[in-house]
Amino acid sequence: MNTKIFGFLVILLIISIVPVADAQISIGEKSNQRSVEVIINSDGNVHIKHVIASSNLPNQTELIYGTVSNISVTNEQGKEKQFSVIGDNIGVLIFPSNSDSIIEYDLEHVLLQKDNVWTWSFRYLESTSFIFPEEVDLIFTNERPVYFDEKKGITCHGCQVILEYSINEPKILKNVKWGDAEFAVEIRSHSNIDKFVFDQLTKSIIFDVLEKDKFVTVIIPLELLWEPYLVFLDDEKIFFHKYLNNGTHVWLNMKPDSSGEISIIGTTVIPEFPIIAPLAIGFLMILAMPLMRKFNLRQNHTNKNHIHQF
Repeated sequence: MNTKIFGFLVILLIISIVPVADAQISIGEKSNQRSVEVIINSDGNVHIKHVIASSNLPNQTELIYGTVSNISVTNEQGKEKQFSVIGDNIGVLIFPSNSDSIIEYDLEHVLLQKDNVWTWSFRYLESTSFIFPEEVDLIFTNERPVYFDEKKGITCHGCQVILEYSINEPKILKNVKWGDAEFAVEIRSHSNIDKFVFDQLTKSIIFDVLEKDKFVTVIIPLELLWEPYLVFLDDEKIFFHKYLNNGTHVWLNMKPDSSGEISIIGTTVIPEFPIIAPLAIGFLMILAMPLMRKFNLRQNHTNKNHIHQF
């Protein structure tokens, strides 16, 4: 019998007699993972895909923690390959191979939904890519916002993170009129928002949040209120993230720990300049009128002299 095959059969025998409690014992060499992909759908279902580099020895791949089902191992052409499950679906042992192997499985009971927010306390010490549902354009990693824009995922290196996201997060548009201009301020949150006010004198956007511990994202036109900003909950300064500035708008995010009044204070209110500018121009014109009259008199005198010479 081929030595490699015999060795593999011995390993399988060891696996069959190792108690589940001791199943974390390393049996094969640790696999070289080319990639790990986590695919999440709109219902919170999770599908995992590991791409494992070829090896001349049996190699062991630790699976991501959760309720694992529907394990399969194939080559790049989709042909099934020999493998053995370690313990209670905590890992997979793959037979030696000259081609890469693809491990796929479904993962349940890892994403929890509470107050419309999906949360996953994730830990896996390999570089891992996450692909989120199409409806998701904003996620939070350890409460730090990540905006996707054109992209639909993130990659985490040596990953230990709390992921949070919601689908179809409510968007509230508030229009601010100033002179002939109109500015749209967008607020994204599962918290109810009330009493929105733009105060030009204090350079502030003010509104009430009616629920605590919920993410609130405010998208502010820079023409309306310029950075840097301070954010207050009632009279107390609170922490916030400024995580995007595309040149026309800035994204601010906060998570108030109680209900109350949010005040976002900027340094400059851009619409105040169109009001000041005409006043300044009028004032300069008043100062310049005597000089202009004097210049006109001199010009007229010069023209008369010139005509007389002809």
